[in-house]
Amino acid sequence: MTADAHRQADRDAEAAASRSGLGIRLLDRIEDHAEVRALIEEVWRTGERNPPVTADMLSAIRTAGGYVSGAFDDRGLAAACLGFFGPPAGRRLHSHIAVAHPRTRGSGIGTALKLHQRAWALHQGARTITWTFDPLIRRNAWFNLGKLAAGVGGYLPDLYGTMDDAINRDDITDRVLARWPLTDPAVTAAAAGRPSVLRISDLPDAVIAVSEGADGRPVLGTTDAPTVLVGVPADIESLRETDPAASAAWRLAIRQTLGVLLAEGAVVRGFDRDGWYIIDRTEKP
Repeated sequence: MTADAHRQADRDAEAAASRSGLGIRLLDRIEDHAEVRALIEEVWRTGERNPPVTADMLSAIRTAGGYVSGAFDDRGLAAACLGFFGPPAGRRLHSHIAVAHPRTRGSGIGTALKLHQRAWALHQGARTITWTFDPLIRRNAWFNLGKLAAGVGGYLPDLYGTMDDAINRDDITDRVLARWPLTDPAVTAAAAGRPSVLRISDLPDAVIAVSEGADGRPVLGTTDAPTVLVGVPADIESLRETDPAASAAWRLAIRQTLGVLLAEGAVVRGFDRDGWYIIDRTEKP
C-alpha cells in the first residue's frame, strides 16, 4: 500500500473522530485496560463470574502487538475496541469487541472507532479485519455491510455458546463473520463517506426466503433464484423480551436460510437498510 493511501486512511479516521466529538487513542496502561473492562461490563450488564475481558488479558493483547483503543469525552472513557492478529502471518486483524456507552448514541463513534482501527491495521501491514455480529440485529448488519462496506465470510452457529450477559443470555449465539478488505475500492470509498447503497427495489427478480409475518414471526419462502432476500425483524432485542418464542423462531429461520445459503457458497452482496440481506447464488466466494 502506498504512503499516500496510508495518509488518506489516517485522514479519514481523523475526520470521523472529529465528527464524533470524542478523542480516540491506543491504550497501553493497565489502568486504562481496567476501565475498558468496567465499561464493557456496564454496557453489556455481564454476570460477575464470567467477564468478557480482564485488564490483564487486554495488557497481554497490547504486549503481543494487538489493538486496544479507547474513545474519551469530557466524562472519561466512553467507547473502546480491541482486536488481535490471526493467520496468515499477521495480515488479518480480528476485532473481538467494540463497545460504546449509551451517552455516545448518535455521535458516530462506532464509525470513528472502526476507521481508527483500519488506519492502525494498515500501518501494521494488515490487509483484512474480521469480526462477528449477530445477523438478527438490523442496525448492526446495515452498519457493517452498508456503511462500512464489509463482506460476509461465513455463518458460525452458536459460536460463543451460552453467554452470561443481559444482552445475549438464554439466546443461541449464532454469528456472521464480517470480512473487511481494507484496500478494496468499495471500502476505501465508504471510509471517505461514500458507501454504495443497495436497495431491493432495484432487484425485481429477487425471491424472498424469509419475511416478517403480520404476527411478527418469520415466514419462510423460497431460495430458488439467482438473487435471494433474507429479511430480519426491526427490533429483535425488544422481541427477545416481549416474545421469546418468536425470537427463537427468527434465530432458527435465519440459520436455515442465510446459514444454509452461505454454506452452499452463496455470496452476500449487501444489506438493504430496511432489513434485507441481498444474497447472490450465482457467484462464488
